Amino acid sequence: MYADTPERVEKRLARLGADWAMARAIERTPTEPASSAGSTLQLPPESFNGEVLGLERLIGRNNLTPVAFLEEGVQVARPVGRITISGPGGGHGTGFMVSPSLLLTNNHVLRDTEDASRSKVAFAFQDGIDGRPLVPAVFQLEPLRFFVTDRALDYSLVAVAPQGVQGEALSSFGQLVLSEAEGQVVVGEFVNIIQHPRGEPKQISLRENQIVDVLERFLHYESDTREGSSGSPVFNDQWEVVALHHSAVPKTDAEGRPLSVDGTVWRPEMGEQQLAWRANEGVRISRVLRALHEAPLSGEAARLRDEVFTSGLAPAAPAESALPTPSPNGESGLRIDGSPARGQEQTHATDGTAGLTIPLRITFGFDTPSASQAALLSAPTVLPPTPKAAPQPPPTGRRDVVSAVEKDVDAALINNRLAQERRYYDRTADIAARDAYYADVGTGDGDGDGDALRRALTTLVTTTHGPQPRYQPMRLVYPWVDLHKDGRLRSIYSGRDFSAEELIRADAAIAEARLARVQEFLLQESTAGPTELEAELDALEASMPFNCEHVVPQSWFAKKEPMRGDLHHLFACEVACNSYRGNFPYFDFPGFDEVVREACGMRESVGFEPQEGKGAVARATLYFLLRYPGQVGDAAREFPEDRLPVLLRWHESEAVTEYELHRNAAIAEIQGNRNPLIDHPEWAEEIDFAGVWP
Repeated sequence: MYADTPERVEKRLARLGADWAMARAIERTPTEPASSAGSTLQLPPESFNGEVLGLERLIGRNNLTPVAFLEEGVQVARPVGRITISGPGGGHGTGFMVSPSLLLTNNHVLRDTEDASRSKVAFAFQDGIDGRPLVPAVFQLEPLRFFVTDRALDYSLVAVAPQGVQGEALSSFGQLVLSEAEGQVVVGEFVNIIQHPRGEPKQISLRENQIVDVLERFLHYESDTREGSSGSPVFNDQWEVVALHHSAVPKTDAEGRPLSVDGTVWRPEMGEQQLAWRANEGVRISRVLRALHEAPLSGEAARLRDEVFTSGLAPAAPAESALPTPSPNGESGLRIDGSPARGQEQTHATDGTAGLTIPLRITFGFDTPSASQAALLSAPTVLPPTPKAAPQPPPTGRRDVVSAVEKDVDAALINNRLAQERRYYDRTADIAARDAYYADVGTGDGDGDGDALRRALTTLVTTTHGPQPRYQPMRLVYPWVDLHKDGRLRSIYSGRDFSAEELIRADAAIAEARLARVQEFLLQESTAGPTELEAELDALEASMPFNCEHVVPQSWFAKKEPMRGDLHHLFACEVACNSYRGNFPYFDFPGFDEVVREACGMRESVGFEPQEGKGAVARATLYFLLRYPGQVGDAAREFPEDRLPVLLRWHESEAVTEYELHRNAAIAEIQGNRNPLIDHPEWAEEIDFAGVWP
């Protein structure tokens, strides 16, 4: 997990349905059982799934793989075929379907339309489960209909005839979905390659192929490949195509000269068999897609190109069908597409439809919140009017399509269960971590330069802030970071307590409702542009806020990251108090203890004073001022410099608690940096905060 950059690892975790909080929790959870026979985590069986197992593999705790891995491997092997180039300079390569009509391979396999015009691709050129060869389906390539190539990225994309030489349907073999998304693989993970080495029947190089480097355009990995493997798809363990295999990479000396197997500089007369190979190389599929986007195409060619980005994997064979096997007489009773052999009357229907999926196209369907959850979503009657409970979208579509929100809930609940097995706060370890963190920060010497101390701390908390998680309170705040020692959450302003699951599910209902509203908006406002959509999203967030408080209001920094997701100033807070505070700056009301006030605190036009948590929110705000100088106070109604004494008084009057120490240590595990005002409360008197205001 630490072999690659934090940015790439964070994207990889996201594709596994995880985050840094869950990864670090699993990493620090004692291994049970020690033999790794099964999950290493003490989770109930119903909570364990393929994503958790994938995360365990990424961290290096487990080498097991779900049995569905093999079934998916059979499915994704169907669109992979052997290319045969006839005539002078002919040979073999591998290619795979990436749309209903187009096949992807290397430029050095098909250099131009002339090469492609005398080439064919054979699917199902492989042995059956009894070891006997299947009957391959052979298709002619049609470069005059479509052909795009790029020598630098070593890829060629070519049209394939819709029917095979024996009348087989190309659509029956499906296609592999390609994605431009980042985070598909990181250094240290394993990849799988389906190939036709030396033109032989289809084979697979499985799992023991480790990524050793991720370059701007290429991946390097250790794997067994041979000539003929060029053009093969390289998959991660979720069977996503991550690269287009194209060559091996020789070992070189300091001057870049290739080395032989005995360590000397290789010379051509030694022969290729004497080259010392370092790794294999594949072209990152995201870079191929980027180049394909930029290719100057029009008309039918542009339409065929666009199918690569809009069509999905749609093999005709039903999921429960197995690969065909030869009959006793040596002839295959079924073709690889699952349809009867020629001469039989039964036909196999194929789904020729294609759908364009947009990020906000989702399927809803969830239970009505319990009474306790509904209380979180609506304001108590003693407070001024606040948003109503988040409306429940009507259930539509199939329940077997799990929404991204539901995945977030599952991951958050697993993280919370792991938290129950962890030590709440390890004082000895945290003191050691604190001392190491501030080892280079000098205080109490010289003339006591408070501005120098401020600048040193700003540099420290900024440079150590990595990774920088995005705003996801149900995933990052409620399961572990904001827990109190009794395992429950408490509203930072009212002190009201909740279970982590209550807030997780409440925020999930809000997120689902927001997405439903956005979907409805897009359907009704088909011509809406980015400005209108942003305004709609802002309105939805205002009317349906999460149960999480930014002690520095989001409007003060235009909801930008990393401020929005910075865990040091995020606290659990029921919707009612969140809305009641709004974006009013903190204020110290005279006689606060004697006046009549609401459950969350007191609010007037000059500001807001919370009922609870003054010390914690003061230290969180002071951290924000250090971490993001110039962000606060540059507009009216933001926290002005003349109110700094309010924060310092609250900080002084309420000592740092074990809850805050736990938060600080937990946040440091996730995003790297710490809050100096929690670690060293005495520094509040030494720091010159004047430089943090614009």
